[in-house]
Order: sequence, then structure tokens, then C-alpha cells
Amino acid sequence: MAGEKSESVIVHGFWASPYSKRVELALKLKGISYEYVEEDFKNKTPELLKYNPVSKKVPVLVHNGKPIAESLVILQYIEDTWKNGPHLLPEDPYKRAQVRFWVDFVHQKFSGIMMTAVKTEGETQEKALNEVYELLKVLEEGIKSFYPDGIPTFEAKNLSLLEVVASSILCLFKAPEEILGIKVIDPEKTPLLFSWVEAIRELSLVQETIPSHEKIVALLGTLRQLAINPPSQS
Repeated sequence: MAGEKSESVIVHGFWASPYSKRVELALKLKGISYEYVEEDFKNKTPELLKYNPVSKKVPVLVHNGKPIAESLVILQYIEDTWKNGPHLLPEDPYKRAQVRFWVDFVHQKFSGIMMTAVKTEGETQEKALNEVYELLKVLEEGIKSFYPDGIPTFEAKNLSLLEVVASSILCLFKAPEEILGIKVIDPEKTPLLFSWVEAIRELSLVQETIPSHEKIVALLGTLRQLAINPPSQS
């Protein structure tokens, strides 16, 4: 429309990065068009190194030439900047604090623990899996306050920041389950959590954003083989 200033939104990410995928999902939920730049960890673009000189990692959101790094910081920026469309955080200050608490819990506790289980065997793997099971029980109790009547039928517009972050990690757990031949998110042990994750995963917007199950299985399978049977040094 004449007189309106066009916006430039660019996401530097990696297809298997849960951190960049949650940023993409948040933008889609808000209805924000963006350009996506796929990064190669072995050959990072000069733009990524310029925009994130501290950690040199994805994701980086570049809004009208201004870079923002770190996924949770980016998600808060998206919420603060684009007021139209669905809100990722509730208006009530206490509810906002609760969502942020559990967002941080999922982000901090689950980001690397399943990878440890995938890339190890024996006691180390058993310890990692036991930690995952305990964390899932804690999360099961935590989300009960959000859903006292059980899990509702989700629509994309109902997703909060917590579901956005959970989608990028917990919705991918079927891949390590297949690799290891076990059940991680068990409907008998954590029924509410299981239903919650399944409801999120079934959303078409989530399915088109997170990596396919087959691609994640292939990646984790390769990483597991390299970790357990590293190539011999000649």
C-alpha cells in the first residue's frame, strides 16, 4: 500500500536447529513474511559472522538491518515488535511469568539431554534417560495449571510461547525413540504431557516448520554411529 514502509525480516538458521525452527514458527504464527538463509556450520556466511560475532551461531533475526541473536531473546523481540496477530504471552503478569518460567525450563533442561542419550551407551545413556524421565514428570505437573480441564483442541492462534518452544524440542522426540528403540514420552507415565505434545505436533503449521521425522532419524543415526564407532585415525 502506498505510504507504508516495507519491512525486511531475515532469519539465519539451520534446518535441524530447534532454536531457529522456533523462531520461524513464531514468525508464521504472527503472519510475518521473512527471508530464510540456510547456514552451513562448516562454512558460515559472512553475514552470520557479522551479525552474531559473539557466538557465531544460529538463529539470528535481522529486522530492517538490525540483528538479534539467541532464540529466546528473538522470540521476545517478535512478541514485543509485532502486536497484531496472536499473542505469544498472556496479558496477565502472573500468567506471563508462569509461561516464561516453563519456557526456560524446557529450553534449559531438554536442549541437550536427549542428544547425550543418543550418542552414548551403557551407564551414561541410562543416566541421561533417567534424567529425561524425571524432567518429563516435573513438566507434566507444571503444565497442569495451564490445562486444568485437560488438553484443549489446539488451533495455531492458541499457541503460547511455551508451545512454540516445546514444538522445537519435544515434538522431535519420536526420532530418538526410534533410534534407541524405547518410549520416552509415555502416555501411561505422563498422559497429559503426551496429549499436549501430540496436539502441538498435529498442527499443520508446526508440521511444515519442524524437520521431518525421517530427516531427524537419519541425522541422529549418523551422529550415533560416529559417536559410538568413531572413524579410525590413520
